[in-house]
Parts: sequence; C-alpha cells; structure tokens
Amino acid sequence: MTGKFISAAIAGVVLAASGSGLASAQMMHAQDHKSGEMHAPMVGGAPMYPSKNIVQNAVNSKDHTTLVAAVKAAGLVETLEGPGPFTVFAPTNAAFAKLPAGTVDTLVKPENKATLTKVLTYHVVPGRLSATELMAKAKAGGGKAMLKTVEGEDLTVQVKSGAVWLVDAKGGVSQVAIADVNQSNGVIHVVDTVLMP
Repeated sequence: MTGKFISAAIAGVVLAASGSGLASAQMMHAQDHKSGEMHAPMVGGAPMYPSKNIVQNAVNSKDHTTLVAAVKAAGLVETLEGPGPFTVFAPTNAAFAKLPAGTVDTLVKPENKATLTKVLTYHVVPGRLSATELMAKAKAGGGKAMLKTVEGEDLTVQVKSGAVWLVDAKGGVSQVAIADVNQSNGVIHVVDTVLMP
C-alpha cells in the first residue's frame, strides 16, 4: 500500500512538473510570438534573430566561423555592430574552403589586415537590400545590376533560374544560398563562394 502511495505521489510530481514545463514552454512560445522572434530563420544550426545585429547573429552560426574569425582579424566587428544598415553577402566556411590552400591562413595574419579588410568589405553594400529588391534591380538593368560595395568596387547582381547570383570583379560567381536573413542593422544573404575585388 505504501509503495503504491509513493509511486502515485512520484507520478503526481512528475505530471505536475511536466505540466508546469508545458505551461512555461507555452509562455515562452507566446513571448517569442509577441516579439516576432519565433520565425527567426536558421543559419548554421542557429536562429538568426532580427532583433540582434549582424555580428551577434553571425557568431552563433557554425557555418560562419571562418567569416567571424576574419571579421575579428580585420577589426570590423565594431563597424558591423554599428547602426548601418548593411547588406552583407556572408560566405560560409565551405565557401572559404574553396579558396586555394593557405589563403585564409595568410589573409588573417596581421601583416595582411589591409588585404583582408578589402576582401571582407567587398561583401558589404550600404543599405538594406532584400532578395526581391536585388532581383528588381537586375530586372530593371536588363538582367544585371551593379552594386557599389563598401570596399569601393562594383559587384554585379544577376538572376538565373529564380535565384540571385553575384559576379565579382575577377569574374568569380557566387549564388545566394539563403536570402533575407534580417538583422537589427541590415540583412544577410548567405553565399556559397567568396567574392574577390
């Protein structure tokens, strides 16, 4: 009898705990929904919250550890945490891995900070440009549009098969893999190839 009572008491505690867990999960869900954070897109296994800035979100993406290390090495963290707004074409780790062996290691050396900064700022365009806006610019330009980067050189936007593509100054081509990842200070478009000025 006592064993049954203890078992029932334990079951009651477990049910109460799971009930309160469910209630708190529902409350958190409601809070997320109220703040608009519930629909944060996932990049690199992490939610990208529109209330956070570019750097705050990027550091959580396991697909962008090389980019984050490069941004830190170039001293661009403060800039990309600033008010912007910025449109950032963010290469994945796999994109950096496509570069010739040793390129990234060489670029992040202190003596190459100017070159690294040039490459990284070539991935940044002033303003907040959605994929729809990029496509509209390309359409208005007869199939392509030129974007002036923070680095100073132009980047070409094209639309092929309904996707946004970028052509860099060297003729290299990169596809936007994940578009419209909104940030508090701009927007990120994840790209599959590093762009070169």
